[in-house]
Amino acid sequence: MRFGIFYEHQLPRPWSQDAEHDLLHQALDQVELADRLGYDYAWEVEHHFMEEYSHSSAPEVFLAAASQRTKQIRLGHGIVQLTTNHPARVAERVSTLDLVSGGRVELGLGEGSSVTELHPFERRFREKRSVWEDGVRCLMPMFKEEGTEYHGEWFDFPLRNVVPKPRQKPHPPLWVACSQMETIRMAGTRGMGALGFQFVSAEAAQAWVHAYYNAYTKRFDPLADYQPNPAVAVVSQFMCAATDEEAAAMAEGSSFFQFALGFYNSHGPVEPGSVDLWQEFLEFKETPKGQALKVGGLIGSPETIRRRLRQFEESHVDQVILLNQAGKNRHEDICSSLELFAAEVMPEFHDREPEHQAWKRSVLAGDIELEELDTEPYDVRTYQSVSKEPAPT
Repeated sequence: MRFGIFYEHQLPRPWSQDAEHDLLHQALDQVELADRLGYDYAWEVEHHFMEEYSHSSAPEVFLAAASQRTKQIRLGHGIVQLTTNHPARVAERVSTLDLVSGGRVELGLGEGSSVTELHPFERRFREKRSVWEDGVRCLMPMFKEEGTEYHGEWFDFPLRNVVPKPRQKPHPPLWVACSQMETIRMAGTRGMGALGFQFVSAEAAQAWVHAYYNAYTKRFDPLADYQPNPAVAVVSQFMCAATDEEAAAMAEGSSFFQFALGFYNSHGPVEPGSVDLWQEFLEFKETPKGQALKVGGLIGSPETIRRRLRQFEESHVDQVILLNQAGKNRHEDICSSLELFAAEVMPEFHDREPEHQAWKRSVLAGDIELEELDTEPYDVRTYQSVSKEPAPT
């Protein structure tokens, strides 16, 4: 397996004058450290107006800064919102980032998760999938054609040459954000990598992998002319320390991620400053449901994490994305966790990567046929789905 790190730029209240400055510079230090330690990917989200949960509204700026402090690590948009950005501006910014990084960009594309961030850009929640698909069709020719025009349902673009072009040809690897089985299958059908932004067990990961590759090999239907990127990545809470107890204490704020995301996905537009999410989280985490969120993930000693990772490895996920910049987790603990994991856990999984790639080639060639597993037990419905009604506005 390969390993990524993941950034929402979470910043719970109260905020000091230097809080956002310190948050971003500490994150850059962490990405630079991860690059030196041999991590494979650094993923950065795009969200808007989601106080405390995500102060990451300009990921291309952060990733460009990271590109100048790193040499090897892949720099991932996880994701660019195609609902709130014009495709031409996406092509321009992504291509520029690919050039300044020396061709290290991974391009995740997504729809946006809540009415809080969609409505100010005059996008309706119920229309986001349709806008996203139209955006993909408009975007992809811009990376390689010297002149392109597009006339679709949501985007109308006259004949222009979108410059610059990316260093990677024909374009950076494509991914799509997935939070449930519906979008996992959609990613496979569309031929894009699946960024599984939902905390899942190893058993659920296996169901996701089977559903994804069966969709890819049996129902392939790309939206446009682009290079497929068959791959599945899953996100996990993460903190590595000498003992399980130490890791749990260091990761005390990790479940703030699920709590805050759930809040924004189940509420209508939130009046600025009207909610103290951190205080509400402190009360929530003492409830039975809050206590349950603290269990599991990749939080523990190297041996505990190694044991759990082997289960993910058996499910044949391509990448595990490690989330430990969450809640009020401390910069020093995040760095020491990255160092310990890289020294004692990561090498053996990197060493077995050729075995996984051989398995994957056999699946894609049809030499291995994956069982159609019952995915119903793992089909978690969320408010990010267009088939589930969002909160009233």
